[in-house]
Formats: sequence, structure tokens, C-alpha cells
Amino acid sequence: MGLWVVLASGGHLVVAASEWNNSFMLLGRERERQRLRAALDRARAGTSDVLGLVGEPGIGKTALLRDAAEQAEGMRVLRARGIESQARIAFASLFELLRPALGALGRIPAPQARALEGALALRVSEAHERFAVGAATLSLLAAHAESGPVLVLVDDAHWLDGSSAEALLFAIRRLIADPIAVLLGVRRDEPSLLDGTDVETLVLSGLGAADAAALLPGLAPDAVRRLHLATGGNPLALLELADEPEALALAPEGAPLLVSARIREAFARRARSLSVAERRVLLLAAASDTGDLALLARAAGRLGLDPAGLVAAEQAGVVSLAAGTVEFRHPLARSAVYASARAQARRDVHRALADALPDTDVDRRAWHLANAVAGPDDGAAAALEMAGVRARGRSAYAPAAVAFERAARLASRPAARGRLLRLAAEASWHAGLVERALALLERAQSTSGDGDGDGRLDLEELAGRIAVRRGPVMRGHDILAAVAERVDPERAAGLRAEAAAACFYAGQPAAMLKIAERAWHELPEGASRRTRFLASAAVGMAWVVGGDAAAGERAVERAIALAEGSGELRHDIDLLPWLAVAPIILRDATAGRRLLADALKGARARSAIGTLPFVLTLVALDHATTDRWDLAAATYREAIGLAREGDQRTVLAFGLSGLVRLLARRGDEAECRALAAEALELCARVGTRLHELWVLEGLAMLELGLGAAARAHRQLERQRRLATECGLTDPDISPLPELVDSLLRLGRRDAAERLAAEFAEVAAARSGAWSLARAERAGALVAAGMPLAEARFEQALVHHRHTPDVFETARTRLAYGERLRRAGRRARARGQLRPALEAFERLGAAPWADRARAELRATGETVRRGDPSARDELTPQELQIGMLLADGRTTREAAAALFLSPKTVEYHLHHVYLKLGIHSREELRLALSAAG
Repeated sequence: MGLWVVLASGGHLVVAASEWNNSFMLLGRERERQRLRAALDRARAGTSDVLGLVGEPGIGKTALLRDAAEQAEGMRVLRARGIESQARIAFASLFELLRPALGALGRIPAPQARALEGALALRVSEAHERFAVGAATLSLLAAHAESGPVLVLVDDAHWLDGSSAEALLFAIRRLIADPIAVLLGVRRDEPSLLDGTDVETLVLSGLGAADAAALLPGLAPDAVRRLHLATGGNPLALLELADEPEALALAPEGAPLLVSARIREAFARRARSLSVAERRVLLLAAASDTGDLALLARAAGRLGLDPAGLVAAEQAGVVSLAAGTVEFRHPLARSAVYASARAQARRDVHRALADALPDTDVDRRAWHLANAVAGPDDGAAAALEMAGVRARGRSAYAPAAVAFERAARLASRPAARGRLLRLAAEASWHAGLVERALALLERAQSTSGDGDGDGRLDLEELAGRIAVRRGPVMRGHDILAAVAERVDPERAAGLRAEAAAACFYAGQPAAMLKIAERAWHELPEGASRRTRFLASAAVGMAWVVGGDAAAGERAVERAIALAEGSGELRHDIDLLPWLAVAPIILRDATAGRRLLADALKGARARSAIGTLPFVLTLVALDHATTDRWDLAAATYREAIGLAREGDQRTVLAFGLSGLVRLLARRGDEAECRALAAEALELCARVGTRLHELWVLEGLAMLELGLGAAARAHRQLERQRRLATECGLTDPDISPLPELVDSLLRLGRRDAAERLAAEFAEVAAARSGAWSLARAERAGALVAAGMPLAEARFEQALVHHRHTPDVFETARTRLAYGERLRRAGRRARARGQLRPALEAFERLGAAPWADRARAELRATGETVRRGDPSARDELTPQELQIGMLLADGRTTREAAAALFLSPKTVEYHLHHVYLKLGIHSREELRLALSAAG
């Protein structure tokens, strides 16, 4: 028996006595082992650590992972390994990983438990949004770790099936304060779940010369030197090429060797040393994705082969046999065996495996059947289609897309191919694989026959929805409007409502009005409540922004009444964005605001992470019009993070532009300008001109707050030109009141008076309290005498009482106080300036608070800066957690709502208590209430 062995991973191991001794040490890996031990120690101490081990095949990733498992005393280990041939099986690796933790399912939120059970085929499945299983994975890992520290090991993570990879990535990116260490082995230069993330990686290099010599004690020093130079110190390559000295002798000094190719050839050569029958059994094992010896024995019997041939393969150093399974010494060994076989031989073993699988394993059978045919085969295509349907039903959209696409290749009829490609495109879209979805749509459109009218319409509808979500949004409008002309009236109304929403964000009120009015006026008799809600909301929005504002408000109120009277509508996940939009349009202090809270609560409860970013932006927008600016900022940031994660560009533009407006009012200059630049570039790409207007408004308000009247005027003029170009007549969008302010500061009184009069007419036509308040303030600013100015300021404050916008009310009070002070009425000025200052300080509008403070001092009042509030102390996530807990949520409920673990919530809560100097939930409620 030899002293030196390589485990199945290809890692380099030194066995102390013999290859049967399980204790080992790793050569030349002390730095890496130290980092892995640190990860384990952190988990034992109660905090999370996530690390990726990256390197070429044979560099020792698996050996290090095995070593970490050996060092994990006192920890429970969850393991999984990506297998290339399993990458098409929905949630195959996630089930392998989480199986030991499934006893904790009862301790996670029920909707998440249902999503995970469905995904893992533990119950009758139902489709959820793509990230719902990720949220459940996080909760299950956290619940499993409540009983003690956990080590999560995933080897060959680049081969995880797409659904498992996405769920795992969602979870590990949110681990902070749980006793969990996650170690991922990833092959260098292979796409993996680590791509584009901020997960720390440890790149493994080859062994040094001294360690290479220790690994190969029987070789002459010169041979070791040449091997080391040729292989870069790759341990597997060193060991494999040491067995073929003739290859090294024939290579010129210093010549590079194609290491992976040579290693594959080395394994292939070992396989060729076997008999024909033994090689066929070995090919059977290579084609199997389970390594189950019982299955291989049944399949071998169908081919008339003796499964004992695997013993010879083990003796040849290609596989190892243990505990009823066969495992290849290295993934390259499997690849070498499979690739070197004839095509018909591969098809034969796949057919045998399909026949040998139990009736319950229908998905694996479908894939083996697909690999067993040489050309079109409708039976295999049907089996794969059903595998795709099952995967889609378990929210495994990426594997479903692969199954549908492969089934399309096997289908013999063009109509079937077009239908399957459409299913593949839809699944790719739901999986977040947008570019793939677009490519499949194009193929499906060119494949579908003229007789497949409904299929073509479905394809176009999907293309329209993708364009609305990703841009250009008006392209989405055009496609949806065209589809609406060719479908039944009920479906057409819904499509036109969606197209109208696209126009809204594109800043195209004329196009919006045209299609929204058709949605409303062409409602079929007996239309469902859902369709009536959509049409009413859409036409109401259209009339508000570009037509009859009063009629628009009445239509939106009708939509709100329909939703408030129907639990079915309020719980329809596809309607959540519309439910949140309706009360925002009214800018009213009460109307429909419960719908906002219900929409957010519903999205969080159902882990509707695809819908959630849009709902969050609307909720943040609502908070920004009240005194809850801290929560608005935190909510915008959550929306932006989720939109980036899901590549939702239209929603991302919405979130960025909203946050820019908020940061501008607070005077956070550096971040405001940086996000404004990103938002403007994104708005141009996706075509959301409304959001571009918001960014320009934000930049103008930043300059006004900083006292830069000339720069503010330039931005406001840009905003005005863009609004005019788009044909937007909604006074809520108009920059005229701010232009009045900037013109007066620049000494251009005549121009200011003209704009104030112009805006008064527009605001009166809509008669909304928010616009009327701004109109009265603008009129007061240009009023010639103090009595008239005072009357108009007082009227503005009356209108403000009917809106929740604390900032605008404070601006009116500030302007009122400034005018009173200049008129020498200092005592009355203080009555306006004090509440203005208090509001600005509570909001965190620092530049405006400075102005109010300076005006108060000018009245002769001694003013000091306000004490720091919770806003100044807490991070956005700490504030969100604090608000949820202060609102009466339990730790687990807050964790479920924010897609965090309970331990992470407790970790942030501890910091909240420290920063605010409090010790209880009641004190937390009082502290955050005092901060607004």
C-alpha cells in the first residue's frame, strides 16, 4: 500500500501511516487553513462568516473543505455538492444541503415553510416568486442554528442547479449574527453564484517547490522541479503527471503543459486499461448523477453487464466504492470517461438508466430519456415538458426553462417547438434570466406557426411586460397596446391598464390618456371587479396627470372603494403595485392609505420579492410626504437593494430618483449628487422621464436648501422644459412654485409674479389641497402688501392641514416667518419659525433647519441646535427594525418581514438600544415616536 493518496476531490493529502488511515495533514495550506479555522471560530462565537474557495481543478478546494469538516468539533455540518449532470434537476442540491435541518421547518414563518416544502417536493407544490425559497432557506438555516453553531459546506458550487444557487445566495448574503459558517468551493473561470457578489473569496494557488518535493518523495529533484514548473504546483497534476514520466521527458524544458487536458487524458488512459465490459459499466456510472450502486446494478442488468466491473475501475484509480455509492476520484475523471465514449454508447446507458429508475423519479427519467435519443422524439419531449411543469410549480424557474428549451429541441412539430420555447422564455423571465428570456422569445416568434395565434399573443404580451420592467418602457406600451387589439375585451382592459402605467413612468400623459380611456370606456358588460379596478385606477391616474384632474381623483376613489370592498383584490399579488399607487395619486391625508399598509404587509408575508421593490418605493414615497423621513430613506434603500438584486431597472430608477429627492431635502449633498448621476443615466436607458423629472427636482431642492439660487434656477428650468416637452399638466409635478422662490432670490420679481399667477390657475383647476397650498404660498411670496401676503399664507396653512406633507408645511411657515420678520413683526414671526424649525429638525432637513434657526435668531430669540435624534444615531436597517418592533412586531415577525434571521434582528436591536441609551421595547417606542 502506498503512502500518498489523493481523495476523490483531487485534493492533495498525506496519510500518516497508510491509505486506510483517515487522519491526514495538508501540505502548504497553513494560511488557508487558518482562515477556515477563523470562520469556524466566528460561528462558534455566534457570528456568521461566508467564504468562497476559488481555484482550478485539482488545486485542493475539496481537501480544504474536508479538513474544515474535520475541524468542526461541536458544530453540525450541512453538506452539498454540485454535480454537473444534476444542474437540470430542480432544487437537487438544496435538498441535499437542507435535509438534516428539515426538522426546524415548524419554526419558520408558515408561508416560507410552504414555499420550501413545495420546492423540495415535500408537499403538493404551488408556484411562488423566485426569491421566496431563498427567504425560506435563510429562515431554516437560522432556525437550525438556534441549537448550536452550523457549518455549511458546498463543494463544486459552480455546478449547483440554478434554483438551489439562487436560494442559497439569497440566504448567505443576509447572514450576519447567526452562528453559521458557510464555505463554498468554486472552480476558477466558471460561472457561479459568487459572480457579482461581495462574498469574500480565497483564491488558491499552487504548492511551492518545497511542498511539491514533499508530495513526490520518490522522484528525482530535477523531475520534481520540471513538474512543478509545468503544473504551477497544482497537487492533482503533480501526482497524475508523476505517473507518466515519459510525457515529461518528451516535453521541452520550460514548455507549458495543458494540465486539465493532460489530467483528463490520464484518467481516460486508466479507463482504457479496462475490458470493454468494464468500461461500459464505468460509462454507466459516469452517466448517472446519483452514484447509487443499486440503481447502477439494475441498469447494468438491462445492458447485460456485471456491475462488479466497477471494482476493476476502482483498482485502476478512477473511482472509489463505499456505502452503496460510487464516486469518481475527481470530476475530471467523470468527464474523461463520458467524453471518450462513443455517442451511441452514451445513448444506450442513458436509456438503461431511464428504465432502471423508480416510477417516482420522473424528472431524472425525463432527462435520461432526452439523452437517450439521437433526433426528434415527441415522447422524450413530452417527458421533459412535464419535468419543466413540475419544476415551475416548485418555483424552480431556471431548471424549468432548461427543461422546456431542451424539450423544444426534441419536438417534431413547429407548433410544439414554438409553444415550448414560449414556456422556456416565461420561465427564464421568472428566473431573472432576462437576456435568455429575450433570446428565447425571438426564437419562439420565428418558430411558431401562423396557426398558433394565441401562442403568438402570449409571446408578445410577455415581451411587453419585460420591456415595461426593463425598458424602454414605451416599447412595452406599444407591444401591450397592440396585443390588446387582438384579445377579448376583458383581457384587453387589463393590458391597456398596464400600458397606461408604462406611459405614466415614461412621462407621456397624452399616450396614457388615450389608452387608459379606452380601457375605461371599452369595459365589457359584466366585467369582473378586478378588471373594473384596473381600468378605473388607470384612467384616474391618466386624468390626474394629463387631463381632468377632478374626474381623475373621482376615478381613483372608485378604484380604492372597489379594492377596500374586496378581500380577493387586496390579496391578489399581481395587484399589489396598483393597490399602493391609488392612494399616492390623491396626496390625501386619509384616502385609501390603509391599502398602502396592506399592500406592503401582503408582499412581505408572501415573500413576494419580485413585487416588493415597487411596493416599497411607493410606501417610501408616501413616508417622504409625511414626517417619517427616516423610515422613507430606509424603505427606499431596501427597495433599491432588492431591485438591484432582481435586475428590475424601471423600479430601480424609481427608487433612486425618490431617494435623490429625499437626500436633497436633507442636504446630504455628496450622496445626493452621486445617486442623481446614476439615476439620470438609468432613466435615459429605460425611458422613465417622470423619474428624470424627480431627479431634476431633487437637484433643484438641494441647491435651494444650500442657498445657491442661480444653480437651483437652472435645474428648475430644466425640469420645467422637460415637463412641457412631455405634456405633463399635473400641478403636483410642476416646478413653478420653486421657480417663484428662486426668481425672487435672484431679484426677478416680475417673472416671479407671472409664474405665481400661472400656477394659481393650474392648481385651481385640479383643486387638490397640496397644489393649492403651494399656489397660495407662491402668491404670498409675490404679494405686494403684508395684509395680502398674510391672508395667502394663512390660506396655504389651511390647505396644508388636509395633506400629510410636513416638509411643505414647514416651508410655508418658514416663508411666512421670514416675511413677518422683514415687516418688523418679530413676535408673530417666531410663532411661525419655531414650528418650522422643529419640523425641519425632526425631518433631518438640515439646510432648511439652519435657515429657520438663522431667522429665529434675527428676531432676537436665542436658539440652540436640537439634540441628535434617532435619525442621527441609527443606520437605515436599524431604524427599520426598530420601527417594526416598536410597532408591536415580535423579533421573528420583524425578521420574516425584512428577510433577515431573528438573530440578525436581535443583533441590530442590541445596537439600537446602545445608541439610544434604552433598555426596553416601550422605551424604544417612545424614542422613535419622539424622532417622528
